Amino acid sequence: MPTPTARVTRAEHSSIRVMFDLAERHDGDLVRLEVGEPDFDTPEHVVDAAARAARAGETHYTSNAGLPACRRAISDVLATEYDVQYDPDEIVVTVGGMEALHLAVLSTVGPGEELLVPGPTWPNYETQAILAGGSLREVPMPAASDFDLEADRVIDAMSDETGAVVLTTPSNPTGRVFDPEECRAVVEAAADHGAYVIADEVYLGLTYDREPTGIAAYTDHPDHVLTVGSCSKAYAMTGWRLGWLAGDRHLLECVLAVRESTTACASSVAQHAAIAALTGPQEPFEEMRREFRRRRDLVVDRVEAIDGLSCPRPEGAFYAYLDPGIDGESLPLAKYLLTEHGVVLAPGDGFGDATPGRLRLSFANSIDRLEEGFDRIEAGLAQY
Repeated sequence: MPTPTARVTRAEHSSIRVMFDLAERHDGDLVRLEVGEPDFDTPEHVVDAAARAARAGETHYTSNAGLPACRRAISDVLATEYDVQYDPDEIVVTVGGMEALHLAVLSTVGPGEELLVPGPTWPNYETQAILAGGSLREVPMPAASDFDLEADRVIDAMSDETGAVVLTTPSNPTGRVFDPEECRAVVEAAADHGAYVIADEVYLGLTYDREPTGIAAYTDHPDHVLTVGSCSKAYAMTGWRLGWLAGDRHLLECVLAVRESTTACASSVAQHAAIAALTGPQEPFEEMRREFRRRRDLVVDRVEAIDGLSCPRPEGAFYAYLDPGIDGESLPLAKYLLTEHGVVLAPGDGFGDATPGRLRLSFANSIDRLEEGFDRIEAGLAQY
């Protein structure tokens, strides 16, 4: 019997998890900058809508694809906010963006096929490829261009074994927002190979320096794009586990056949919460985005002021991919900064093979804690 977990290295045994576990066991004041979760509570009107739905008896199974009203709300937001056109019947409501990605990979990557991902990359894609019977192939993007997407590198890596390509924009871990022309070129090449592009856009609502636009809007082959989104990041709803997968309705029929035997449907109460988040007052979310932009600006200023430290300018999400100028793996440095200086960062070793020595900083924390965290980073690097 095969034992796929023996091959799951980045997600289950990664240096990121090591740091999280060390921080959980640490006795003392820590500045936690390793976790990618908004530090805002879900707005009150969303919580109230969920409570009303629960008290009204909206606590039963929904269709596998999700409540029609929820799918309509997602369709409207994708069109008005991100210029991506999907009918409600081209959308499946999922248990967070994680399930959407898992279903997308299961539907596009067959046994022996490859999932291509520009690196550095979020580690969970590897697990998802393995669970589909395939493998992950990381295509490193050059540090000299701050890890921006270079389509030619991805296209050169495509072959008959390519099932899908994941484009994550804004990027985790770099915060980069990929150039539309480069995204378009990857989609067109994938279509020529009979492959799909999985557009992981869970951070798209947290784009700072340009209008957020979905990858499916860039291309003449939107039927070869599967769009993944979520309420988790931009709506401060990580614990509600509410996301979506949008794409070609024929492929979604395969998706629904799979999830009928797994999760069946997303939480009915969480779907009502999502409807309120997507269609209700947007002021709390806009205030949150403004605060994230303010924190981003602080991060840029502090990084520039620390001798020997640099990072690509975060254009979205809430991550900075720090280069402290060391050789080799960054896990020892991350452990040192935690144990000796009380600041927790995610080692870049967990985000692929191309970026040893990097550290991912999450600015999903208050301005005061970020200032304190950078003070500790600066002191630690000076003594390392």
